[in-house]
Amino acid sequence: MTALADPPAATRPAPQGAPARRGRRSGAGRTMRAGPVAYAVLVLAVLVSAFPFYWTIVAASRTNADLAQVPPTLVPGPHLIDNFQAVLDEADIGKALLNSLIVSGSITVGTVLCCTLAGFAFAKLRFRGRGALLAVTVGTMMIPPQLGVIPLFMLIAELQWVNQLQSVILPGLVSAFGVFFMRQYLVQSLPDELIEAARVDGASTARIFWSIVVPIARPGMAVLGLLTFMSAWNDFFWPIVALSSQEPTVQVALRQLGGGYVHDQSVIMAGTLLGTLPVLLVFGLLGRQIVGGIMQGAVKG
Repeated sequence: MTALADPPAATRPAPQGAPARRGRRSGAGRTMRAGPVAYAVLVLAVLVSAFPFYWTIVAASRTNADLAQVPPTLVPGPHLIDNFQAVLDEADIGKALLNSLIVSGSITVGTVLCCTLAGFAFAKLRFRGRGALLAVTVGTMMIPPQLGVIPLFMLIAELQWVNQLQSVILPGLVSAFGVFFMRQYLVQSLPDELIEAARVDGASTARIFWSIVVPIARPGMAVLGLLTFMSAWNDFFWPIVALSSQEPTVQVALRQLGGGYVHDQSVIMAGTLLGTLPVLLVFGLLGRQIVGGIMQGAVKG
């Protein structure tokens, strides 16, 4: 009598109670590999995005005559230090950088803190009129900021804050977009069960916010902080109204560069390069949190 051979491992039935093994070609275990077309598109996107910054470096290191050549040169030149010196001579760029750092840093810290508090309240706390208050807050985003310039200037003039940095800082300490952004982030990222467990343990609302909400909301706070810093750093309209040339921000100081019958584009680009470096530094500091938040959301999805 001939003994039957054991069935192959691939067709052998799994024992009862043991989980079935997923095939190597299943959708959950498949590794996505990018093809040459995807890499070509990514490289093209990087080149298109980085070219304006590269051209700023080239223009800042050349003279105005070099930039007028046809075709223009695309290689950095030897006049970067000279153009930086011209920027310092034509405008008080050092004081402008310090003022912009104070204004943008204060607005960023205040906006992130206030918007996270308000977003947590709208997302997870139950109180009367919550929906109406959220609707009014979001509705203010549709009002053009130019409509509030005259009453806002009358207010700071009454407070004797004209030509002082607090006249630029205080109006920007909270934003409707930031409140709505943090509210949406916490609705998706903060489980209600976690808050209920903390309340069972006797934690107060303030303790829940600092010990539970802030660690979970850190990626969203980093994104909001970067967007707020860039917006405050690049703001030109309100600082030029509320501040004078003796207390300028970077964007107001750049207006004084390259004056004359023919504008010196190389000096203007050198000042622009100096004004861009702090934004790149902030992005480098917050980039890890932003990427971590994106990856966290992708894993949860």
